[in-house]
Amino acid sequence: MLMMKHGSLFLRSCVLVLFSVVLLLLPGLAAYADVNAPPQPKPSVSAAAPVVVVPVHQSVETGLQKFLERAMKEAEEARAMYVILDIDTLGGRVDSAEEIGEMIRSSKVPTLAYVHGKAVSAGSYIALNATKIAMEPGSSIGAAAVVDITGNEIESVKVIAHWSSEMRAAAELRGRNPQIAEAMVDKNVGAEMPQLTRSVPKGQLVSLTAEEAIKVGYAEVIAKDIDEAIRFVGGTDHPVLHIDPTPAEKFARFITQPWISMLLLFIGIAGVLIELFVPGFGIPGIVGLIGFGLYFFGNYLSGFAGVEDIALFVIGVVLLIIEIFVSSFGIIGILGIACLFSSVIMAANNTKQAALNLSIATVLAIIVVAIIIKYFKHRGVWNRFILREKLTTEQGFTSSKIRTDLLGKSGLSVTPLRPAGTILVADERVDVVTTGEFIPVNTQVVVVQVEGSRIVVREAHGLVQ
Repeated sequence: MLMMKHGSLFLRSCVLVLFSVVLLLLPGLAAYADVNAPPQPKPSVSAAAPVVVVPVHQSVETGLQKFLERAMKEAEEARAMYVILDIDTLGGRVDSAEEIGEMIRSSKVPTLAYVHGKAVSAGSYIALNATKIAMEPGSSIGAAAVVDITGNEIESVKVIAHWSSEMRAAAELRGRNPQIAEAMVDKNVGAEMPQLTRSVPKGQLVSLTAEEAIKVGYAEVIAKDIDEAIRFVGGTDHPVLHIDPTPAEKFARFITQPWISMLLLFIGIAGVLIELFVPGFGIPGIVGLIGFGLYFFGNYLSGFAGVEDIALFVIGVVLLIIEIFVSSFGIIGILGIACLFSSVIMAANNTKQAALNLSIATVLAIIVVAIIIKYFKHRGVWNRFILREKLTTEQGFTSSKIRTDLLGKSGLSVTPLRPAGTILVADERVDVVTTGEFIPVNTQVVVVQVEGSRIVVREAHGLVQ
């Protein structure tokens, strides 16, 4: 009995140990099974999912940025399988390019940058942020130096360092050689490209042709047209959706260009000032208001200006008009100018650029208005408030009756003449003055001079009648 009891206990102990071992090994076995399991097929993309083609042409600026925001949003709403950015640009604004790059990186839809012309400067940055890059034969990418409004390269170390880091980060994000991207911006970097059996020395910027971009890993494929680019992303059997700028967006892009904005501000300021100081049947004022209206309209369509900015501008105009007719020691006028300038700057996407445009436009407008006032000052606004007509005697106008008929006549002083007083001439009282001497009452006098309403007399003794 004892042996049987011990045998049963031993058997149960073995079962418990074996069960514990299985429990301990179970997670590892499950992980091993997951690792070695055959890969599961990815969910297929719906055949109705479109390939969206979006043009990125001309210059990179705020209008393009707003258009791409709308296009990317529509692509996501359409559940697109791919967005192809059709790039052909010589670059543009750095700040707009950075916003577009961030938009592309955060897109839920994969993107392909198809360079069919040039992707220079800011265009290179946009392309590097795309998931993949395809290039047309003969196209190029690179040469992304930062330049000013005149086209001269900016030498600021801070600016170059910032833009270089942005380009480098975009290249690293997609697994491309970051040194090449940095050398596209900073000519003091240089780049080694063993795939091309050449290097770009310091002092030169990197620019790659389509074939070179393929070799150094800056493009995945060469596509002769947009159809080949669509086939590359597997969209042959999918519908193609082209999203183009609307007429309003094209107009807004044109209006919001820096030099166009400055021109409109110049027209607006000059027109209003000319209308105020040199009235011209309302034409200068109308042209000026049209200039301001187009400026605000373009920025409103681009999504930069709001109703509050336009309202602030209107308030400024009203305050300036009030200042013309109500004397406030300039306080109302200063408030009006502050409202105008604030509304113009607030309505723009880039406040620094708007302030610069406004300053240049104001200086040019003042010069033009000063020249016009010089030649047309007789029509100035001040003529509405100042009486400039002269009523001369030669023209037949007199302010009082001129008594030339009294010249040489005698009279009797009825008041002391000290030197002014009154005399009696043929029963008529006449106000007179002497030549400076004192003449007592009841003295005979004679009129020796008449100047307008001034009648001069002297004592009659010693005078030839």
